[in-house]
Parts: sequence; C-alpha cells; structure tokens
Amino acid sequence: MSLEGFFQPESVALVGASRRKGKVGHEILRSLIEGGFEGPIWPVNPKAKEIEGLACHPDLKSIGRAPGLVVVAVPPQAAAAVVRECGRVGARGAIVVSSGFREMGEEGRRLEEDLARAAREAKVRIIGPNCLGVMVPARKLNAAFGGPLPAPGSIGYFSQSGSLLAAIADMGREKGIGFSKLVSIGNKADVDELDILRALAADEATGVIAGYLETIAEGDAFIREAERISHDKPILLMKAGHTEAGAEAASSHTGRLAGSRRAYEAVFARAGIVRCESITAQFDAARALAAQPVPSGTAVAVIANAGGPGIMAVDAAERHGLQLAQFEEATVRRLSESLPPAANVRNPIDVLGDALTDRFELALTAALADANVDSALVLLTPHAMTEADGTAEAVVRVARSVDAKPVLASFIGAGRVARASGVLRDGGVPCYDSPEAAVGALKAMVDYGRWRGRPKRVVKLFPVNRRKVEKIIGRCVRGDRCELGEMEAKEVLEAYGFVTPKGLVATSAEQAAEFAEQIGYPVVLKIWSPDIVHKADVGGVRTGLTGRTEVMDAFDLMMYRVPRKRPDANILGALVQEMCKGGTEVILGMNRDPRYGPLLMFGMGGVMVEVLKDVAFYLAPITGEEAREMLTQTRTWKVLQGEGAGEGVDVDAVAEGLQRLSQLVTEFPQIQEMDINPFVVGPEGATPVAVDARIVIERGAG
Repeated sequence: MSLEGFFQPESVALVGASRRKGKVGHEILRSLIEGGFEGPIWPVNPKAKEIEGLACHPDLKSIGRAPGLVVVAVPPQAAAAVVRECGRVGARGAIVVSSGFREMGEEGRRLEEDLARAAREAKVRIIGPNCLGVMVPARKLNAAFGGPLPAPGSIGYFSQSGSLLAAIADMGREKGIGFSKLVSIGNKADVDELDILRALAADEATGVIAGYLETIAEGDAFIREAERISHDKPILLMKAGHTEAGAEAASSHTGRLAGSRRAYEAVFARAGIVRCESITAQFDAARALAAQPVPSGTAVAVIANAGGPGIMAVDAAERHGLQLAQFEEATVRRLSESLPPAANVRNPIDVLGDALTDRFELALTAALADANVDSALVLLTPHAMTEADGTAEAVVRVARSVDAKPVLASFIGAGRVARASGVLRDGGVPCYDSPEAAVGALKAMVDYGRWRGRPKRVVKLFPVNRRKVEKIIGRCVRGDRCELGEMEAKEVLEAYGFVTPKGLVATSAEQAAEFAEQIGYPVVLKIWSPDIVHKADVGGVRTGLTGRTEVMDAFDLMMYRVPRKRPDANILGALVQEMCKGGTEVILGMNRDPRYGPLLMFGMGGVMVEVLKDVAFYLAPITGEEAREMLTQTRTWKVLQGEGAGEGVDVDAVAEGLQRLSQLVTEFPQIQEMDINPFVVGPEGATPVAVDARIVIERGAG
C-alpha cells in the first residue's frame, strides 16, 4: 500500500483525544487544529461530547465514514484493538504514537507483536508505535506532538527518535528551514526506514532526504534502494548505536577491527549516502544541497573582506580535502584592474575591509566565470562601512546568474548581519555562522557530487577454481570445524589466483631441516596446531632461519616452549615455509556483517595492524576503482606510492588482490572471517605473495 494516506489525508481521526492539557491526546488535537488542517478532524473519546470545540465520537464506526488517517493515542494494551477497528471501517493508515511497547521489555515486545499482527490482518499500514507523529507543512497537517509546524520546504526528514524530530522541527522554525515531510518512525513495527525512503524518493516536493537512524532492518534492500535514490536525490543520515562490543568475539584482525560503525560507514559509501556526525552538520549540508547545484569538482574560490576569515576558510578547505582554485590569468588581470592595489587578487580574494557592495559583486562574478572554479564561498565581516544587506542582494543576484556552480556564504556577526543573512536565505544562498561550517557543508556537496559522477560499477570476475574451494569447505564442514587449517586456507587462495609461499609440515627437527634444504634458505618456522590462532603470541613463529642447525634448534625450542604456554593445544608439528625476501607487508581481510554482507578490509600488514588501526573497509563486491579507493583512504597509501625512502609498490597488484578476495567471499557466503596477513607486495611487475592466511567459516555451513 502507498504511504500517500499518511501525507495527504482528506480527514483525520484521533483515537484517544483528551480534554486534559499536557496529555498526548490533547496536544495532538491542538496541533491538528492550530496547524490549520483543512479537512475534517474527528476526536474519538467515548467519555467526552466535545474537545476544543469539536464534537467527539465514541468510536471510529460512529463517524460514519472511513477516516483518511487515524492517529492512535491510547494505552498500549488497547492499540491493537483500535487498529483492527481501523480495518473494519475502511481506514488504511494509522499513526500509533502510544509508548509502552518493545522499548519497555518483554511484555511490551509481546504487545508490539500483537499490534503488528493486527495491522497485517486488518490490511492497515501503521507508523510507530512509540513515535512523535507526522508533519506535512505544505498540507497544514500536524499529526504530531512536536510543537508548531515549521515552514514548507524541500527537505524530507525521518527519525527513529521522536524527541530528536521535535528538536529538528524546532531548529527549522528558528532558522527558517523548510520541510516537505517530517516523519517519526518509532519502533518500526510496520513502516520502516526503507518504506519512508522510497516514499520520499517518489515525493515531488522532496528534494533532499535526511534522517536519523539507530538500526537498519533490511541491510541488502536498504543498500540497493539508497544507491538507486542517491542518483537523483541526496540522502543525508546520522546513525547512532554503533557499538564495537561485538567485535570482541571475532578471532581475525579484520573481525576485531570491523564494528557496526565500520559496517554502516561502508554501506553509506557504497550507496552514496552523506554521513553526518551531528545535527548541525546535517542541517548545514541539507540547506546547501536543497538550495544550490551540486559542484562538479573540488576547486573553491573564496571572497572575503578580511584576511582572518579567509585564512580560516582556507585551513578548513585543506582539512576537508578541498582545493583552492588556481585562477586563470585572465581572471587575475580582471581583478587587478578593478580592485584596489592593496587587494589580494589570487585565491582567497581579499576585497579589503572598506569594500562596498560593488567590490563583492565584481569579485564573485569574476571568480564564477573562471573555468577553474567549481564553487564559491563569500565571507563578510561587518566593518563600519560594510553594506551587508546590499552585498547579500548582490550575492543572490550573481548566484542566480550561474547554473552549475554553488555559492555559499558566511556573514560573521550578529545583529548587524541578521537581515542580510535572511536576504541570503530567502534568495537561496545558504549562510553560515562561521567559515568552517560553510566549508563543511561544501565538503558534503563535493562528496555527493563525486559519488554521483562516478563511472558505472563494473565488477570484474576472474577465472577461478570454485570446485576446489567447495571441496575444501565441505571437508571442513564434515569435520565439524569452523576454521580452515593454514595449508587449506592457502589452497583456497591459490584456487582464486593468489600466489603463496612453498611450505611443508615437519614432525621432527631432522625432517624440518630436510624440508628447509628442499625449499631453500632462508625459511620461516611456524607452530602447526589447529588450536593456536595467533602463533606469534606463544612464540610459535621464527623467521630468517638460514642453516640446518638453526632450523633444528628452532624446532626443538618451539616444541619445548609452546606446549608450556598452551598445554591445551594439539600440536602436530611445525610448518617450514619459504621466506619472502623484501617487499611491503599489507593486510587484506573480510568480516561478514550479518545485515550488510562481506566487508573487505585493507591496511598495513603484520602485527602492527591492530596497533595502528590504519585500515579501510568497503562492501563487497567491489570494482577496480573502489579497490584503489580503499588504498587511498589509508596512511599506508603514501608508503605504497614510495613517499619518503621507499620505492613504492605495484598498487594495481594490491587492487587486484582485493578484487580476487571480493569475488571469493561473494561466491562463498559460508566464509565469515578471513585475513591474508601479510600480503607481501613489491615494485611494479613483482608478484605479490600471500604469506599467511586464516579463514573462518560458519559452523554447519553447507
């Protein structure tokens, strides 16, 4: 069923209307009346004849016709019965604002299950329970208890927290920010964030979608829909409740470093969602995206009448990864000929403290006409001669004359710039209290524009030996094991095109020495036990062994020490392995999130990965471009490029390794966690080597 009935009802019934001020049932009725809703409003209360001048009805049936929307404000024990009555009278949408459901424990959970079942059986869609309600300013619909309606606008907002939605509406009223819809989804017993996302995407009045979430119910569907919608409308979300506690149970490096925060960050990056860390940042970005075009690049021009704010903007731009536009010489000449000799005509443009409207207008016009400029930021501080109002009008005029380049402003001050800020807002130029806030909003616009302009996603598939991997995993399942042995893990990698070092398992010191001579020195010696995950922690790894005696001594010492540290472990011998010479150690990994699927990880390898935590995550499957983007998101990228004393490595080979790993974990959902650590990479043309690997599969997976 469409959600239009929630947003464009012809009539509203309020079940649980109250005569007592301060009660939810009274405040919602007042909100409906004072909001100016133009259709019939029917309070339902069997104990009252009239409330707020409106005749009361004892039940929905007595109204005589089906309400377009029903608001339910009754005790939780009675809510399911009201929803069933909605179905009997032909009402198809209900907002259940009542609390006392799942958020209150087991009894509340049972009541919520009864409510959801009643809605399904009655074929009634419900928003809530435990929600604030719905506001549609343009329709004068205030079916909520969150205060007066804000102004109409193009921002659609939904929130899992009713209190936060009330704050959002209040901030909108104070700052003059308009909304198309405001929806509190509460406990999501029926209508959830995916339903609202789809509804706002289809809503012509909504240009920007924003929201606050604590949980995401259908991870895969959410990703698909958000990715589809983001091509047409920006989505800005805050996400709370990203505890890392679940990572403590993971055994791989990747699993321990991947928390739910990492998961939703990867989801947002994949789907083009602009992630916001605060309400203020979300409002700042939403205002900009609702009013101005999306920039085509990162190059910004700054125009200011004071050096300090200009420097603040430049510093903020550098922190956010934006670039100061390099003006064309024609632009520099034009500015030089028109501005005073003391003015700075490079970027940032300083029009000086005595600048009147004409200087600002000239500088902004020249900057926006420059082909190297993607966006502009106008900064004004109120000097004695400053014409704040006139400058605001000029900024609006110039901004409207340019189609594809956004203009943002920061008029810094209070009373002396208040009217000018209103002129900018009414003219569609967002104005911020500080340069840093303006640059932060511009950064969100740039990120969204970059995502929307990315090439079509093409996931490369490599020729692999899937049958071999099926046999290995099947053998592990039949043995009731949830972790592949190291040699098995390497066989899996080899089946997917990875190169692994030569290695043999020895059960005696003499055999270890013989194997070392067959492989060729230097070699690595590793304890061989299905019970020891992190071998180095118990002294179970020796590297750089260069002779027969050294190998035998290392074997004997390992067999003496490790059992004393891990007396519970079944030790089967030691792996004698070829030692990689030189190269840079990185880690490739995967942790399967239960909601979103496989999260790939890249970072600096070896034992320092969890100390440095310099890692990047991305949702599989990935493209070649996304694989390279993962590399650039880490400080390790500088090492890979050869900055400093290094010579750099073959980054294409690393990116290919990530793509092969992506294909493996996508084709085998039984794999829950895995690390390739270290993955040793060399200069261009050198073959990377998967030195060590761990693969954990779902117990009982088929």
